[in-house]
Amino acid sequence: MSPIEILGVALCVVMLLLMIRENIWAWPVGLVDSTLYVYIFFTAKLYSDSLLQVVFCLIFAYGWWHWRRGKASDPVLPVTRMGAWTICAWIALGTTASVLWGEFMHRNTDAALPRLDAFILVFSLIAQWWQAQKRLENWISWILLDGIQIGMYWVKGLRLTSGLYALLLAMAVAGHLAWRKSLAESAAARAAAG
Repeated sequence: MSPIEILGVALCVVMLLLMIRENIWAWPVGLVDSTLYVYIFFTAKLYSDSLLQVVFCLIFAYGWWHWRRGKASDPVLPVTRMGAWTICAWIALGTTASVLWGEFMHRNTDAALPRLDAFILVFSLIAQWWQAQKRLENWISWILLDGIQIGMYWVKGLRLTSGLYALLLAMAVAGHLAWRKSLAESAAARAAAG
């Protein structure tokens, strides 16, 4: 357990607490945290996770911008849901990309867990994109991914990070409940106004 891992864990918890509260400061905190985790995962030979953190930096910048601009009619970006077909299309795309990336990493690198790491990479990108779009479904994705990552990081000796993902799992459940409440409140407000 290195000082960088300890700082990364602390920043990740702060970021997620802010995200649950729909606070825009989650995005810059997440940007710094992802930068630290590029190094942490690279040194653990979890190359797809390291690459994931690079892409997260870009998504964190987008999320910060997207949440700041809101909509003219509603300056706070509301929580929304996706349709079943949209979710199925994302899952099909994610599955295909996971298989292809996992096979590439298996054949071309010394990655420790190339296929599992690829699955986490692809579906974390999808979940993070959904979060930047303020889609309620992002939290369900994080619940599933966090559960998988707890075991993977434990196996790789990243005990503190594994513990972090156990906490993130609980926070993802809290985030889902909070955003679901926000969605219901927005729908009730629109119904009362219209």
